[in-house]
Amino acid sequence: MMLAVYGGSFNPPHPAHVRAAALAHEALRPEKFLVMPASVPPHKAMAEGSPDARERLELTRLAFQDCEWAEVSALELERGGNSYTSDTVRELMGLYPGWELALVMGSDMLLSFEQWHEAEWLLKNCRLAVVSRVEGEAAELHAAAERLCSRYGARIDILGAAPMPMSSSETRGLLRSRRGDDVLDGEVYARIIRKRDYGARPSLPWLREQVRPWLKASRVEHVLGCESEAVKLAARWGEDPDEAAEAGILHDITKKLSMPEQLLLAEKYGIVFDKFERRNLKLTHAVTGAAVARDLFGVDERVYGAIRWHTTARPGMTLLEKIIYMADYIEPTRDFPGVDELRRAAYEDLDAAMILGLEMSLEELREKGMEPHTASVNALLSLRKEETR
Repeated sequence: MMLAVYGGSFNPPHPAHVRAAALAHEALRPEKFLVMPASVPPHKAMAEGSPDARERLELTRLAFQDCEWAEVSALELERGGNSYTSDTVRELMGLYPGWELALVMGSDMLLSFEQWHEAEWLLKNCRLAVVSRVEGEAAELHAAAERLCSRYGARIDILGAAPMPMSSSETRGLLRSRRGDDVLDGEVYARIIRKRDYGARPSLPWLREQVRPWLKASRVEHVLGCESEAVKLAARWGEDPDEAAEAGILHDITKKLSMPEQLLLAEKYGIVFDKFERRNLKLTHAVTGAAVARDLFGVDERVYGAIRWHTTARPGMTLLEKIIYMADYIEPTRDFPGVDELRRAAYEDLDAAMILGLEMSLEELREKGMEPHTASVNALLSLRKEETR
């Protein structure tokens, strides 16, 4: 009986990992196939921003969840310390006495195999199954395999299949540049974005699609307009346009929910609504929306604050908070008396536009006989005070 083991850092796991495992499984037909994320890879330092071993294990489980023939193993993680393959093989020999062990690896691992810890012992006790990673390396692989077989009596299979060029380091680079959603498994990508592992930032087209089910059809145009306006304002006032886009896309994520649904979210996230929010559904969505955006999409504190205060404003607003407040107010679908003046002001003097917008908002509430939120009143007073300095 054969046990195949495919180890690595899986940092992050990507489709080339899954394809390599599938090729090896098809070629070897083992009775058991283990995919084994390393606890601490001994041959290289983990990249900056990498998640811990437990999180890499969860990502690997997601990546291989449709491979019914593969079992993702926590053996090295539970053992802890440097994940030397020789230690793992000895442990597996005890668990599966008499089984043939096959180590599945990429071509780069074969070429450096003699540098592994207890390499000669491994070659005497394990079979190697090697999957090519790049085009044009077949001759080099076969030469390396012949040398190891001659020197150590190794048993090595070079699996002849077209490589799928992809590396974890390249994938991490994509994630940092708001890409990778079209490369990684959907659930793997979503979890990485949620945790913001690797310094990942969400692809904006992906984020729009994720938000769409949360929105009423009639609200989609407004949200896209808010995003577009926020990006323009960010460019005008020196803010990060991508973070402005994130906040614009997410600002109304819980807008369509009823008050009972808002209360359920408040309970989930430990939110206590104030007296204004408890009696005004329009105010609750900013509070719960910020919490949902942080939970599902890992937004940072700046974006969180921009979503949280886009309805009421507050004293001491950040530049991003002002931009989202104003973008929500003046985006292209908005049509009300004074909007053109407000739009002009937003690109001439942002604080003056904030004062004008808050004055208009408070006047509208007074006309409706509604008490304004304290945060809005204090925001206006604070801005007026700053204006007179």
